[in-house]
Amino acid sequence: YPLIFFIRFLNSKEEFNRFFEKLSIYKKKNSNKTLWIHAVSIGEVLSIMPIVKELDKNNKINQILITTTTKSSTLILSKFKFKKVIHKYLPLDINFITKKFINYWKPNVAIFVDSEIWPNFYSNLEKKKIPIILFNARITSKSFSRWKKFTSFSNFIFSKITLAFPQNKETIKYLKNLGTNKIKFLGNLKFYNEEKNFDLNKKLFSDLKKRKIWCAVSTHPTEEIKVGSIHKSFNLKNKNILTIVIPRHIERSESILNDFKNMGLRTQRHSLTKKIDKNTDIYLVDTYGDTEKFCYFSNIVFIGGSFINHGGQNPLEAVRLGNKVLHGPSIENFKEVYEVLKKNKISKKVNSNNEFGTLLLKTINSKKKLKTNKVINSIGKKIFKNYLEEIKKFI
Repeated sequence: YPLIFFIRFLNSKEEFNRFFEKLSIYKKKNSNKTLWIHAVSIGEVLSIMPIVKELDKNNKINQILITTTTKSSTLILSKFKFKKVIHKYLPLDINFITKKFINYWKPNVAIFVDSEIWPNFYSNLEKKKIPIILFNARITSKSFSRWKKFTSFSNFIFSKITLAFPQNKETIKYLKNLGTNKIKFLGNLKFYNEEKNFDLNKKLFSDLKKRKIWCAVSTHPTEEIKVGSIHKSFNLKNKNILTIVIPRHIERSESILNDFKNMGLRTQRHSLTKKIDKNTDIYLVDTYGDTEKFCYFSNIVFIGGSFINHGGQNPLEAVRLGNKVLHGPSIENFKEVYEVLKKNKISKKVNSNNEFGTLLLKTINSKKKLKTNKVINSIGKKIFKNYLEEIKKFI
């Protein structure tokens, strides 16, 4: 593990000064009982922030511990101001380390978000009679197939879950099959998000208002090249259109810049500028937590992870801001979400660059924001309320 950590550190994926957190070694003593929430990375962290905001105001709670595994999630959390929240990295799921973690933090409930199944943590939490909640749970067919190869072991682990709140119907079936006894379907919490005021530099705001905007969000390797090809093939610059690219992992920014440079596309980085040149083709958002700011200016968004074998990323962030969504064929991770979007004529699968570019131009030129986002917000508010009521039963 130290070797793996060092390699990740060299790739800017770890914080060296916080290495000991992953071994359950802390400088200060902890005397408070804790409500513990584990969310692996950015998407999971953002999905629980409205819940955390309400829990932070609850007088029955002394301390909220949020653990994550990625450096990017730390950057996101730093943008929120809470009174009772502490952030630490999740320790390694090794028996004596997890025991040490539980004894130190003394959680009265442990909430694992999405698909976070950790055998040693689950076993040791159960021994201490600490409720284990699988929050907005998601089990994919791929992970289900892996767990089923070890039927006895998976049943041993999944039976320890006190209560699971699956985010889709498929997960209900998988959880039952894997041994989880108590399941309650509330819906997908990612449908909900609070309305926000977007704080942008005045000059940047002015420059964005002068251009027609579309965003390519949560893009993965090769998808940026596809986006660049669309911009170039349809000569978007001559139509006063600015393509905003927001990669899933900003550590790839230099590589993405080189790809655009090789394509002859003039690119600016968000972290290095406060204005957008009129000749700019691509505006690369190389900072975390700014997706909604830029989707606010667009009326159509491409969601990444869908033109590669990844399963797609969450489209709801863009939809809530009135955007039509374009995606590739790979959307297994959000299959039921896309069923809702398709039913309401919010999303569209594109199979070719020509179809992509033609639909893109048509939507941008209409300048219309979707009103169907109200449907999504209505669904989200109901789901949020139900989740909050359920969590309060464990406080």
